[in-house]
Amino acid sequence: MNWDALPFDVVSLTPLVVVLPILGAALAFVFQRSPRAQRFVSITTLSLSLLIGFVLLLRAYSLGAAAVTMGGWAPPFGITLVVDEFAALMLVVSNVVSLAVLIYATGQGYTDQKGDGPISVFYPTYMFLVAGVSNAFIAGDLFNLYVGFEIFLTASYVLITLGGSAERVRAGTTYVVVSVLSSMLFLISIGVIYAATGTVSMADVSDKIAQLGPTTQTLLHLMVLIAFGVKAAVFPLSFWLPDSYPTAPAPVTAVFAGLLTKVGVYAIVRTETLLFRDNDLSDLLMWVAVLTMIIGILGALVQTEIKRMLSFTLTSHIGYMVFGIALGTQTGYAAAIYYVAHHILVQTSLFMVVGLIERRGGTSNIERLGSLAKLAPFLAVLYFIPAMNLAGIPPFSGFIGKVGLVIGGVEDGSAMAWVNIAASLLTSLLTLVAVARVWNRAFWRRAEDAEDADPMLLEAMNKKFRRVRTYEAVAQFPDSRYSDHGNVKVLPGIMVGSTAALVCASLALTIFAGPLFKLTDKASAAMVKGEEYRVAVYEASNRAAPERGGPEDGKGRTLEDPSGEGGAGK
Repeated sequence: MNWDALPFDVVSLTPLVVVLPILGAALAFVFQRSPRAQRFVSITTLSLSLLIGFVLLLRAYSLGAAAVTMGGWAPPFGITLVVDEFAALMLVVSNVVSLAVLIYATGQGYTDQKGDGPISVFYPTYMFLVAGVSNAFIAGDLFNLYVGFEIFLTASYVLITLGGSAERVRAGTTYVVVSVLSSMLFLISIGVIYAATGTVSMADVSDKIAQLGPTTQTLLHLMVLIAFGVKAAVFPLSFWLPDSYPTAPAPVTAVFAGLLTKVGVYAIVRTETLLFRDNDLSDLLMWVAVLTMIIGILGALVQTEIKRMLSFTLTSHIGYMVFGIALGTQTGYAAAIYYVAHHILVQTSLFMVVGLIERRGGTSNIERLGSLAKLAPFLAVLYFIPAMNLAGIPPFSGFIGKVGLVIGGVEDGSAMAWVNIAASLLTSLLTLVAVARVWNRAFWRRAEDAEDADPMLLEAMNKKFRRVRTYEAVAQFPDSRYSDHGNVKVLPGIMVGSTAALVCASLALTIFAGPLFKLTDKASAAMVKGEEYRVAVYEASNRAAPERGGPEDGKGRTLEDPSGEGGAGK
C-alpha cells in the first residue's frame, strides 16, 4: 500500500485509540439511564478503536516504528506515543478481546434480571479500562506507562467488586492492596531513574542509562522487574491472582485474565529491549520462567473449580513468555510475542466458556457437573477447541508458539535454556491433563455419576428443558446454583456468539501463523537492534520542535540528529 498517497499521516490517528474509549466512557456515563444507548456507544467506540488499531498495524508492518508527540512538546519533555509492530499487534488483539467480552457482557445484561448483569457503571468503567490498556501499549515514556497502568487498575478496582458480595469485596481488597504496592514500587523506580538520568523518555533513558555504574543499573533493573513481575503474575509474585480473578463476574474475569497480566509482560519486554539492554539478568529470568511454569501448573492440577484451575494455568503460561524474554534473541522475542497474542485470545475465550458452563450447569465446580456434552453439544465444542489450544496440541497456535520457544532455546544451547525446554514440555503435558480432567468430568461423564451433582442439572437432563424458572423450582431444589441466575435462557445467543467469534479468532492465529510469525520476527529484529524505536522518537522530536536541538542521547547524537553524523537520521 502506498501510504504516502494518503492525504494525512496514519500515525496521527494513534491518540484516538486512547481518546475514543475515554469519550465513549463519558457518553456512557451521560446515558446511564439508558442501557441501550450505553451498549451502542460502547460497542461503536471499541469497533472504531479496533479499526484504527488494524490500520496502525498495517502501517507498522510496512514502514516500521513511528511516533507522534502530543501538544507540540518535543521529547524528552513532552508526551510521545510510539507505535511499532509489537505495540500495534497488542492494540489489535486487545481491542478484539475487549469488543468480544463487551458483547458477551451485553448478552448477559439482556438476559439476567439480577446478579452479574452489567449495571450502569459497568460500561463507562469498562471503557476506561480499555483506554488504560491501550495507553500502556503505546506509551513512549515511563511516566505515561505508569499513567496507563493506573487508569486500567483504577477501573479494575470497580469491576472486580461489581455486585458487592462479601467474597468479591474480600478478593478485591487483596487485588487492590497488591496493585497499589506494585504501582508504588514502579513510581519509586521512575523517580530513581529520573534522578539518575534526568529523563523518563524510554528512548532517551535507553542511551543515558548506559552511563551509570553496573550496580546502579542492576538495582534499577531489579526494581522495575519486580514492579512489572507483580502485574504480570510471575512466580513468586503471583500469589494474589488465583484468589482475585475467579470471584469477579464472568465478563470481568475473562477480560482480566486475557489482558491485564499481558500488559505487565509487554512492559517487561519494553524495558528489557530498551532500558536494560546492557544489564543482563537472563539467568534470573530463566529461573523465574521455570518456577512460574511448574508451580503454576501444579496448582492447577488440584483445583475442582474451573475458574481457579484456569487462573493457575494463566500464571503458569506466563512462564513461557518470560522464557522467550530471557533468551534475549530474535527467535526468543518473536516466539514470546506470538505466544502473548495466542494466550490473550485463548485464555479469554476459556473464561467466557466457563461463564456459559455456569449458566448451563449451574456451577463451575467439576464435582457437581456432568453430561454437558449431551446437554449442550456446542458448548462442548467451544470448550474443547481453546482447551486443546492452551495445552499445545498440534496444529493449534499454542503448539506453534511453543515450538518457536523450543527452537529459540535450542539455538541458545545453555544449560538453563535446556531446563526451560524441559519445563515447557512438562507444563504442556500437565496442562493437557488439567483441561482433559475438566472435559472428562464436566462434559463426558453422566451427570448421575457426579459426586455432588446439582439437582437441577439432573432435572435438566431428565426433562431437557431450555428455560430454567427458578421461582418455581428453588423450593424443590434449595441447593441448586441455578437460583443465581433467575428466570433466564440458559445459553443466550449473544453470549454464545461472541464466545464462538473469539474462539474463531484464536484459530486464525493457526491459519495465518506464517504471516504472523513474519510480523513478530520483524518486531523482534527491530527490538534486538534497538535503533528503530529510538529513531522514531528522535524524528518525532524533530517534527515537534525543528527549530531547536534536543539533548544529547548519550552517543554523541541529538534528538535532531539520531545518526550522529550531521544528517537527518534514518
